[in-house]
Amino acid sequence: MTIPAGQLPVEVVEFTDPLCPWAWGSEPVFRRLRAAFAGQVRWRRAYCILFDHDDDPAPDPAAETAWYARYVEDITAHTHAPRAVRLSRVAASSWPASLVAKAAEAQGAEVADRALRRLRESVFVLGEPADTAESAISAVSGVPGLDVDRLAADAASDEVLERVRADHAEARRPVDEVLSVHGCESPHPGAAKETPDGQHRYALPTLLVRGATGRRAVPGWRPYEEYVSAVVGLGQELVPARTELPAKEALARYRTLTEPERASLTDGRPWVPGDAVRVETGNGPLWLHPDEAAVHPALTRSP
Repeated sequence: MTIPAGQLPVEVVEFTDPLCPWAWGSEPVFRRLRAAFAGQVRWRRAYCILFDHDDDPAPDPAAETAWYARYVEDITAHTHAPRAVRLSRVAASSWPASLVAKAAEAQGAEVADRALRRLRESVFVLGEPADTAESAISAVSGVPGLDVDRLAADAASDEVLERVRADHAEARRPVDEVLSVHGCESPHPGAAKETPDGQHRYALPTLLVRGATGRRAVPGWRPYEEYVSAVVGLGQELVPARTELPAKEALARYRTLTEPERASLTDGRPWVPGDAVRVETGNGPLWLHPDEAAVHPALTRSP
């Protein structure tokens, strides 16, 4: 018997941003974690708005872009995630991508997952951050099952705007446990970040697990086992399912796979299907299912 999502006893809140490099690097672990507890927990994304409207503009955009490209390169040295060969600019705002990602949720979890993935790939594969309403819609066009006209209308609606504003506010009420983090050897331990107004927000990504017996926060860049421990600790009846798939099935399910995802999500056997399409990045390949390759901006956009 399938339990309706609203009645599942444990909630996992993923504080994230479509354009965050640490969140992008956490995709292999989070994809695996969502698959392991599918149907056992409620998974909700809260969009924190990493690049906000009130951020001061850079006095030298070219210098800022060069600095940020090096920053992303340093992060991908830890996460082994792809990065764009050339970053065109630092994102002007996270609001458009977050509104599109939130609006996509109305079309089902699978569509929402794939739309968010495209938004992440806009900056970390293409080097063209989806930081306008037009570019965010363009980035997700061709996602299977997605009604683009409905998405554009929903993303521009007051309802979705209020939902993302609620995410923004929630992200700026971090639990006490993440205000300082000690004893963690991660390159990104995830202590809450101070905001320009002297408050704090969650570091990205952060998972907050809630259940009837309490809560557990897992901030920053952490191993898969630490997330599993947090979830099981609040729902002892929960058992993570095996998630490894043969290569062809994994590529069909996820549409695009990075090298870290190959290690995390496939069964280890010779894994590149003969019809997979390889896209080169500045830090290893991105593998595309052939149906995805036919509509993915990495292969369809004009040079």
